[in-house]
Amino acid sequence: MIVIEYGNRTIVSSFILLGLSDSPYLQAIYFLIFLVMYIITLSGNILLIVVVRIDIQMHTPMYFLLSNLSFIDICFSSTIVPKILVNTVSKDKSISLLGCASQMFAALVLGVTECIILAVMAYDRYAAICKPLHYNIIMNRRFCISLAAACWGVGFINATIHVILTFKLPYCRSHQVNHFFCEVPPFLKLSCRDTRFNELAMYISACIIVVFAFFLILVSYSYIIATILKINSSQGRHKAFSTCASHLTVVWLYYGTLMFMYLRPHSRYSPEMDKTVPILYTAVTPMLNPIIYSMRNKDVKRTIKIKLVQQTNF
Repeated sequence: MIVIEYGNRTIVSSFILLGLSDSPYLQAIYFLIFLVMYIITLSGNILLIVVVRIDIQMHTPMYFLLSNLSFIDICFSSTIVPKILVNTVSKDKSISLLGCASQMFAALVLGVTECIILAVMAYDRYAAICKPLHYNIIMNRRFCISLAAACWGVGFINATIHVILTFKLPYCRSHQVNHFFCEVPPFLKLSCRDTRFNELAMYISACIIVVFAFFLILVSYSYIIATILKINSSQGRHKAFSTCASHLTVVWLYYGTLMFMYLRPHSRYSPEMDKTVPILYTAVTPMLNPIIYSMRNKDVKRTIKIKLVQQTNF
């Protein structure tokens, strides 16, 4: 770590990520757990993208959005987990200022984009179940691409604002970050300046993006449930509910942890808790998404079986 003094202002060129534990035994366990999760994340999400790509029958809005989600999960996990693995086995746990800012920016972009993509997926399910005759018109290719681009656009704008605000702060209390990656909340604790403006900006963006997107999901599913209950066939109701259950499972897990991190009072900051909760949306959720969404999906399993049979025959 290099600290340069310019008058009364301290300029930091690097930070130290303390990680999850300083116990060698626990570090070995964490390394193995995160390595396995990372391998599963990459394998599951890449497989989903490849399957959707090669099966023309899966070139639909739902699978287009699932492919986007898988791409986000690959990038999200790759932004966080490799650095955890390196820091766990290395004595040098430092990260440069540029590296930290880049990691924070990427994590914010991908986190917000996934948040909004989940809301778009809820709207897609609403259109498919509540407006089946107009589904192809509503969720046309151009509209789907526009929605995906809008999700990424909001993510980039939000990340740019928060990274600039965070790294304009002077850090004079400590340059050791009690976290396993560069995330906004722990950095606010390190600054010797009043961070109420940063906290307000964080709450406003969280309310606008996370709460509003979550509200859209609730509205979509209120219409979906009302429509499903009107279906006379029990088999039809079961099929509709099973399609939505996977999405709702991830929504509750992902949104719950995000709201805990970014919408609670700053006075309730708990270093140990705040190192545990982000694991859910940075490592666990990206690993579970392809399993919850797709590996139980009959179309995905059908395509995989066909390709395996073709490879065997070849």
